[in-house]
Amino acid sequence: MGERPGSAEIGHNGGPTMEAGFGFRKLAWTKARSALLPSLPLEVVRLRVTRAKRLGLPYQTYATIRATSGHDIVAFLFSGNALDLRPGQAVLAPSVTAHLDALGGQADRIGAIYAPTDPQAIAAAQPGLFEGLGRAPGFTATWRETREGVRALLAARGLPRDGVVLVAATSIERGWSSAAGLAGTIDRATFFATPPAA
Repeated sequence: MGERPGSAEIGHNGGPTMEAGFGFRKLAWTKARSALLPSLPLEVVRLRVTRAKRLGLPYQTYATIRATSGHDIVAFLFSGNALDLRPGQAVLAPSVTAHLDALGGQADRIGAIYAPTDPQAIAAAQPGLFEGLGRAPGFTATWRETREGVRALLAARGLPRDGVVLVAATSIERGWSSAAGLAGTIDRATFFATPPAA
């Protein structure tokens, strides 16, 4: 008995079908997306370039996140690894502190800290540096536990998930973004490469 076209078969990963018209749909979507940026008024592009500099991000990175999420970046969520914290360490490196301090006022700074380090110890060691601190999902946390843990961190500050960008250092941490429905993910090295402009 034959299968219906597009129906799931053994070994099918549930991805998009490759049926007739796939190439045209992909071409049309790519053209529509690339046509978006050139159609922006010059003043809007200038404002966004300035905003990217104030966040310390390459313009292409900022523009991609904004185009994908449809919203501006209102906060960054930093994993403990992205902050370069070792177990039990509460004091951040001076370069990390300076970068986060320069970001102040441009976007909220939220830290997701791994046990055994106490998030309150980090708040006490760097007063006023973070708008929010909490416990990071454990490395053995389920997808659901990760989603709920990350969302709870943001809900405590009333932050919209699609306006928050994750700054991560490991592949496990990068999974937090899709689990919690965040605006996107930036690698630690990219984020800390350029300090925010004044």
